[in-house]
Amino acid sequence: MHSDNDKQPDAVSSVMKVFGLLQALAEEREFGITELSQRVMMSKSTVYRFLQTMKTLGYVSQEEESDKYALTMKLFELGAKVLPHQDLIRLADVQMRELSRLTRETIHLGALEENSIIYLHKVDALYNLQMYSRIGRRNPLHSTAIGKVLLAWQDPASLDAVLPQIEYVVTTERTIASPTQMRQVLMQVKTQGYGEDNEEQEAGIRCIAVPVFERLGNVIAGLSLSIPTLRFDENRKQHYIEMLQSAGRQLSGQLGWHHYLER
Repeated sequence: MHSDNDKQPDAVSSVMKVFGLLQALAEEREFGITELSQRVMMSKSTVYRFLQTMKTLGYVSQEEESDKYALTMKLFELGAKVLPHQDLIRLADVQMRELSRLTRETIHLGALEENSIIYLHKVDALYNLQMYSRIGRRNPLHSTAIGKVLLAWQDPASLDAVLPQIEYVVTTERTIASPTQMRQVLMQVKTQGYGEDNEEQEAGIRCIAVPVFERLGNVIAGLSLSIPTLRFDENRKQHYIEMLQSAGRQLSGQLGWHHYLER
């Protein structure tokens, strides 16, 4: 543990102190100031100052009678938000690699992040021609197949809140350009059970995506197959959809939802 005399830049030093305190508090149910300052090798005044801020933010509670400090459930709540995506990625990897083996094309897993999609996982195409995309990269909702399936199964109130906030940037002549047009497309996506990007995000690339649901039936992610137009076989489109829906069904089932695309 670093002492107060370390020559770290202030911001870095403060972050290290916060995490040092969190680590110590996680090891014991509760701590008094003196005991905690000895454990983390900081002055009592420094420990007190940090704890008061953490208390204000809701991450630490203080027992009035004993003046001892303890972690609240807010930290657990923060960590728990990561768990669904960790499980999702681990389980999805199996399905995605099988889809890659069957199609030899690029497979993406994406989730809703504010007004964009964010790629959680990717399996590259087995051809030389590959898509420029990476895990952690954001893409628009309105012009991607994953974006469409993430929105199509939202409840009406959530959809009403999101659609006007989307920046409808037109990148090809096929790109959806308005909330009204988007809403019509989303109705079709939900009815047919899959979403498409027909050269709407990038000329020369077609994508098909299906939803993935968590145990309460909420859409948690979209699973997509991306194919360069020059390799896209229209006669195999239904086969692509069926493969994706089979993977989406299995993945949703593993996450606890067993009513995949039931009407």
